[in-house]
Amino acid sequence: MAKMTMVQALNLALRQEMERDDRVIVLGEDVGVDGGVFRITDGLHEAFGRQRVLDTPLAEAGIVGMSVGMAAYGLRPVCEIQFSGFIYQAFHQIENHAARLRWRSRGRFTVPMVLRAPYGGGVRALEHHSESREAYWAHTPGLKMVMPSGPRNARALLVSAIRDPDPVIFYEAKALYRAYREEVPEDEETLPIGESQIVREGDDVTMISYGAMVRPTLEAAEDLSQSDGIEAEVVDLLTLSPLDDEKFSRSVKKTGHAVIVHEAPGSFGPGAEILSRLAEKSFFYLEEPVLRITGFDIVIPLFAREKAYIPDARRIAHQTRKMMKRG
Repeated sequence: MAKMTMVQALNLALRQEMERDDRVIVLGEDVGVDGGVFRITDGLHEAFGRQRVLDTPLAEAGIVGMSVGMAAYGLRPVCEIQFSGFIYQAFHQIENHAARLRWRSRGRFTVPMVLRAPYGGGVRALEHHSESREAYWAHTPGLKMVMPSGPRNARALLVSAIRDPDPVIFYEAKALYRAYREEVPEDEETLPIGESQIVREGDDVTMISYGAMVRPTLEAAEDLSQSDGIEAEVVDLLTLSPLDDEKFSRSVKKTGHAVIVHEAPGSFGPGAEILSRLAEKSFFYLEEPVLRITGFDIVIPLFAREKAYIPDARRIAHQTRKMMKRG
């Protein structure tokens, strides 16, 4: 298998799905001739032409609105918003139309569209380029919310998202685009939306994360193992909605301890929902209060303070170590 960056893996998914199904359309700002701001769509314009790879005006509401219409009438659009912080211009189209059309039409119409957007910090970007606001979409009935953590699962999940009959918000961590390479099979591979993965086995503490935070969580788990003999089990959620609570609930019943790690602000964030599910399903197995390690309840800072905002392996290991020593 070839080793690919996340950029290359996502490009492979788009190219193969466009070859397989001529209903798949790619649209967005600069996705055609320029190949996208991060080059995710590089080469697709040349391969499939301007009828299937559409450069749009700088108008997010228009991009999403067109995608909803295309999807309702039989196409499978994959629209790109250049940065997740620009999605708010299309909030009306996503919440009032994409998410509701199946319900509104009593199943007559579905909206098989994917909205791709790079999210998160770590690349020294400007304001509106570094948010992690996945809670908006995970909270919205009618939407599915997918957040891959590496090249291979990003490719597999994007294929599944394109084939899904419902609208999928697909957040891609910019910090992971070219951070490392991973073996990705050339042959078709999918992952079911709504299923998490245990990416590290352990008996002492369950660490739950997703997206860009999975790598530092795994690094922290290795640090805890080597320095303290604490063996952490790490759960990669992959999908926030629908949320697979069975794996992490079962893991916590085994370990008795839980740590939730995400980049988004802590208050009313995804960690609060995960914690609530644990209280419902694993409360009597917990030996300590659940620990949340998250971004702070502020707008993500600019360059000089960005690293202090985003949880890193050192912070995750330190706070987990403190929790375990209390027990």
